[in-house]
Formats: sequence, C-alpha cells, structure tokens
Amino acid sequence: MSGSLLVDNIGELVTNGPGEDPLGIRRDAAVLVEDGRVAWVGAAAYAPAADRRIDAGGAAVLPGFVDSHAHLVFAGDRAAEFAARMAGQPYTGGGIRTTVGATRAATDDELRATVRRLRGEALRQGTTTMEIKSGYGLTVADEARSLRIAAETSTETTFLGAHVVPSEYADRPDDYVGLVCGPMLAAAAPYAKWIDVFCERGAFDVDHARAILACGQAAGLGVRLHANQLGPGAGVQLGVELGAASVDHCTHLSDADVDALAGAHTTTVATLLPGAEFSTRSPYPDARRLLDAGVTVALATDCNPGSSYTSSMPFCVALAVREMRMTPAEAVWAATAGGARALRRDDIGVLTPGARADLVVLDAPSYLHLAYRPGVPLIRQVIRNGAPQ
Repeated sequence: MSGSLLVDNIGELVTNGPGEDPLGIRRDAAVLVEDGRVAWVGAAAYAPAADRRIDAGGAAVLPGFVDSHAHLVFAGDRAAEFAARMAGQPYTGGGIRTTVGATRAATDDELRATVRRLRGEALRQGTTTMEIKSGYGLTVADEARSLRIAAETSTETTFLGAHVVPSEYADRPDDYVGLVCGPMLAAAAPYAKWIDVFCERGAFDVDHARAILACGQAAGLGVRLHANQLGPGAGVQLGVELGAASVDHCTHLSDADVDALAGAHTTTVATLLPGAEFSTRSPYPDARRLLDAGVTVALATDCNPGSSYTSSMPFCVALAVREMRMTPAEAVWAATAGGARALRRDDIGVLTPGARADLVVLDAPSYLHLAYRPGVPLIRQVIRNGAPQ
C-alpha cells in the first residue's frame, strides 16, 4: 500500500529519541509515515495531512520490539524436558542434541513452517525485528540450509555452528572446530550476517571460541557470543576483547566482567534473556548491577524449544521488571533501542525522523502496562515498515 500514513491521537508516544525522559516521551502526539520511514513526529494538533490515518484513540505507541537473540530453525518438541526441570532436574544444556537429531531429520518445508509460525507469533506480540540463529543442524549441509531458511524471514541471521559439539564428534572436539572454521563457515557465510559461539562448560571453551570467532570475523561476519549462562567463565571478556556486538545471557558475572562491559571504549551490549531463567529455574541476571555500572543492556526472548520457548517480548519486559530489578522504562528501552544496539542498528528501536516505521499501538494508556499487566494481550496493532500488519 503506497502513500503517506498518519498515526495520530496518541496519548503517550515512546520515541527513544532526545529529551529529558529516557524514553523521549511525547504526549498528545502523532507520527507521519512515508515510504516505510518516519517522516515527522510532533504534537497531534499540528499533524500534517496524509493519505491514510490511524486513530490511536489516546493509547500508548512505542517502537516495535527488537528481539536480538532467537533460535527459530528447529524441529521437534522438548516439553518433557521442561516438565523434568519443573520436577527438580537441573538444566545442563544437554538437550540441544535432542533438537539436533529432530532438525536433521526434518524437511525444508517443515523447518520453514516452524520459522514462519514463530515469527508470526512474535509479530503479533509487537516484535518487528527478530534475529534468527542456526545451531540445530551441526553439519555443513544442515547449517547452510538452516541459515538459508532463516534468511527468507530476517536479514539478521547468525551462524551458530558452534552451539554444541555433535555426538559424532564427541571425542574429537578439535576436529569439529576445524569443520566449523572451514567447510561449514564457507557454506554458511553467504546466508549469515553474524557468527556466534556457545562459550560454556559442556560446549566450547574460550580457546575454541576465540578461534571460531576469529575465523568468522575474517569471513566478514560480525561477532556475537553466548557467555556466562551456566557459571562464571571467560566468555564475556572474550566478547569485549573481540569487539562483539553483544554478549548474551550474562548470568554469572565477576566484577572484572562488569568493568569490561562498562569500559569507556566498549561497544559490546549485554543482552539478557529472562525467559531462559524462567524456563530453567536458574538465577536471573542482575540487570541492576549492570545498569548502575553504565553497561548498555538489551532484552531478548532466546526463543528456542528447550530452555526458553517463548516468542513474547512483553513477557520478557515483565520478567525483567519483576525479577531483574529494572524499571519499566529501562526494560522497554532495552527491548527496543537496546535490541537495536545489540544488532548495531540505528534505524530501528526508535521513532524519530528517518527511522524505519515500526510502531506498536498498545491497548493501554502507557508503556507501564507492559509490566503492570503481565500476560495480558496488550498489542492492539502492529505497523512494520510503514504497513499495518
């Protein structure tokens, strides 16, 4: 649909732009959209004419959520594993290999259907940008097809061949690292923007992670890193050292880790994934400690079939406020502008002139209701690239 679009009668507009309020809030506002971009933001009383109009009815409007960490290309179900954890079995990450077997056996169309289903779920809940990782194929052919399918849905695709060492390489981890850095990376790189490693006990140590990420950088991919989820480790500081866009999980942090993330020249974002802690009954990351140190924090779903089977960014916002000591404003910023920072994007997560026109109209008068009314479907309308969804 072509032509301009005016969203007006907005009671509370979160712009994440300049202003005294950290969310750049405007009252009684309007947004003009042209060619998929924000063309004007201002008082509704002075709104320009447009070809079409959406009346927000005094509700709150905010940027579309930016989910910067998700695993959507998979097959199978791990509900039994979830039930076992709820009965007291600890989470170890070992269930990943169960999903690997199911994913390898699935057809392209079956994998594609799962991606589209979950992406549709997320969009209906206000997520307008979603990163998608591979990592459940762990062969050259399966990792390449996972990323090819992911790229049909998102430009933010991540090669995660280093998710775990697959069973057939259990006694030869060095050989598997060689495969990841060689033929697998070559096959995956045409479909990927990023490279990621699960740097954790039971997965890849810091030396293997450094080698894999260096190969990815040499191939032109940006760096992301799973780090410090299951216990203390060197992953966070490795991510900062390599200039990673984001280190994700950050559950177990030393003072040195926090200092590294807060460094004056650090651009690495700490992406927190509270859905994983909810689903595994693990300790939540201390977001308050990171924020007070000046670290840039993002929130993401970690949507995956094992440890965080949620596609809901509003749910993660509510968890962050209740369990991680974030204020509602901090959590909303982390779920929008913070996610954009984690993807090194300045055209999303904000509603300022020139930004991509990704807007969410709430069925509520304020963004506060995202945490105040957890579990309630508050997303009234989603506009993505200037088009109502």
